[in-house]
Amino acid sequence: MEGRENVFKYVVEKYGGGDYVAQIITFGSLKTRAVIRDVGRVLDIPLHEVDMIAKLIPEKIGIKLKEALKEEPKLQELADNNQNYKELLDICKVLEGLPRHASTHAAGVVIGDRPLVNYLPLYKGKNDEIVTQFDMKCVEKIGLVKFDFLGLRNLTVIEQALGFIEEQGKIRPNLDQLLLDDEKTFKLIQRGDTTGVFQLESSGMKELMIRLKPECFDDIIALVALYRPGPLDSGMVDDFVDRKHGLKKVEYPFPQLEDILKDTYGVIVYQEQVMRIASVLANYSMSEADDLRKAMGKKIAELLAKHRKRFMDGSLENKLNQEKAKHIFDLMEKFGGYGFNKSHSAAYALIAYQTAWLKAHYPVEFMASLLSSEMGNTDSVLKFITECRNHKIKIQPPDINESMHHFIVRDGEIRFGLMAIKNVGEGAIDAIIESRQESKFVSLFDFCERVDLRRVNKRVVENLIKCGAFASTNAKRSEMMESLEHALDFGQKSQKDKHSGQLTLFGGKKAKINYPELKKMDEWDDSVLLNFEKESLGFFITGHPLDKFKDVMEQFSDVNTETLANKPHGSAVRICGAIASTKPIRTKKGDQMAFLGLEDKTGSFETVVFSDMYLKYSHLFEQDRALIVQGEVQKNEKSVKIIADAIVPLEEAENTWSSGVHINLDLSRINADMLSDLYERIKDFNGTCKSFLHLVNPNETETIMALPKSLYVKPNAEMKRQINLFLGYDAVTTSCQPIRLTEKKGNVGQKETDDW
Repeated sequence: MEGRENVFKYVVEKYGGGDYVAQIITFGSLKTRAVIRDVGRVLDIPLHEVDMIAKLIPEKIGIKLKEALKEEPKLQELADNNQNYKELLDICKVLEGLPRHASTHAAGVVIGDRPLVNYLPLYKGKNDEIVTQFDMKCVEKIGLVKFDFLGLRNLTVIEQALGFIEEQGKIRPNLDQLLLDDEKTFKLIQRGDTTGVFQLESSGMKELMIRLKPECFDDIIALVALYRPGPLDSGMVDDFVDRKHGLKKVEYPFPQLEDILKDTYGVIVYQEQVMRIASVLANYSMSEADDLRKAMGKKIAELLAKHRKRFMDGSLENKLNQEKAKHIFDLMEKFGGYGFNKSHSAAYALIAYQTAWLKAHYPVEFMASLLSSEMGNTDSVLKFITECRNHKIKIQPPDINESMHHFIVRDGEIRFGLMAIKNVGEGAIDAIIESRQESKFVSLFDFCERVDLRRVNKRVVENLIKCGAFASTNAKRSEMMESLEHALDFGQKSQKDKHSGQLTLFGGKKAKINYPELKKMDEWDDSVLLNFEKESLGFFITGHPLDKFKDVMEQFSDVNTETLANKPHGSAVRICGAIASTKPIRTKKGDQMAFLGLEDKTGSFETVVFSDMYLKYSHLFEQDRALIVQGEVQKNEKSVKIIADAIVPLEEAENTWSSGVHINLDLSRINADMLSDLYERIKDFNGTCKSFLHLVNPNETETIMALPKSLYVKPNAEMKRQINLFLGYDAVTTSCQPIRLTEKKGNVGQKETDDW
């Protein structure tokens, strides 16, 4: 995120300097877990005991300690049985919610018509910025105007994408002059192809866009306003979609409302609409209408009662039907509480449209900018790499001769930035880029001889090798790693000689250097190469442990990391992933359980393996092992987990969950001898899965024949390969068993509490 500080400096200079403009204070409060940890530290209670107590607080936003004691009996039990714990929790009840520290609000700015010291106390923040000592609510109460200067990462994404476009020799688009009816942009939005698009990239929003099929900018403004819990839960969104598509009639109780509500198909979506309705139907002033908006937004019963009377009186003055007027106020009260500020929604919708436009017209530059903006977030980088692959955008790995600090665009492809490599800092990258200005590096020894080894240390070079950044030198990674010590010694000696003037006899032109050869050895196998990539980058780039299971995954899993969050709590799923981490723990009963971190090409997810499942499946818990997990989705405000019900190696998924093996026989290619040979080959894979022949005649009629138990099979990749090879075409498919959980796990939080 860049540029916010420049805007703030401009405002300071424009409106009289630091005496007139200040940022607003915010107070971090002692939340339930934080107060337990702080008080525990003061009382000298051992850290692991304090941590144990803090972890018993249920995962629930805004929960108070008194509420937690009721919901979690073990907390009260600890207090009853241990005087130190009782003292801890008693003190926490008093301190909970009090301010813990002061900091500067992320967005809030106040501007005065006179020096601000005439209105409120000020202080200097940790970076010497001028900050109010009143928080945002108090600032408003004393009559000052509060402004929010939002620092949106997406504005930096847009700016960087425009820079990439210009670097490619293309004309830099002027987004301020974009037409808001671009067909290509709206088609992208209508099909939900909005990963990376501001405000429009969540799975739920994508589904809503596909349903709504936005056709104009006003539809996007409405989308931003509607996609919130209130409108979604109230049925308001369904009503909006149905009216747009003519499934419900758009009606206006009073003709005066058409001008106000026609853009939203007769549905009250925005706060401004509530204000205009009150003004037009009941003669409200704008000030009164704003009070009504606040009362509805905050659901203040006393004020709403006053405004109901005021509205009805005003509508009576205008000789409006009182029954209809009452209905309108009821609608305003219902939807006004969910109403969004249209100006805010429009500003966000404009950025959404601009990012969608860039993705539609300049996808490579846009994705490169997105990747650069999220370089430190592994899950986001994975998600955007997957998106690039979906759009046939090629991503080249980091390279010492081609990469810059961040992701860049070259010849229609995206090149990884060196900053994405772990333990490779800005100073090391600067040294690499400076050293290659004269010519490209041709070998590891050339690299170590030319770069400043004070800035590029052994650890940096190791990670450059592991992630494949020396690929342009055409050397094997195994040989470079084996020769690294020699190369570093060679480089240090060369640089020492250079600095002492001994590089050439007379200190003139640089002599041609005969570089030593790398130690000869076989290249690492694919699994080692991939593991080193992940170690140095945090993710796989040239391949993935799941790649060879693509067909099995498509058939037997119904969700991936990206779509998992959209599954309802308690639903049964099958999901594939490679093990990224294993955290075994002991329950209070002494049983072993584990948390598995798994990842696919779109991100990572956590699987909880309780003790009964741990006994059955712990032998599978090897780093990067490709698994398919069947289990129950457990969701709370912060996370989504899978409670494991069954865990199967991906190579065994077909044998475990196939309900039948289907062999399609083209009768125009088959004779009796071949059929007899086919039966013998089927017997080679004898098992318990039902098998069927699909006999297809030249006229394309099909007869399905169930084979006897003696020809039941054990389906796997080798069986498919052998039969397909024998028949000469892809003949074998498998059908998948429906997901059936063996045990209903209940709420994970409660189960964890019981077991730990």
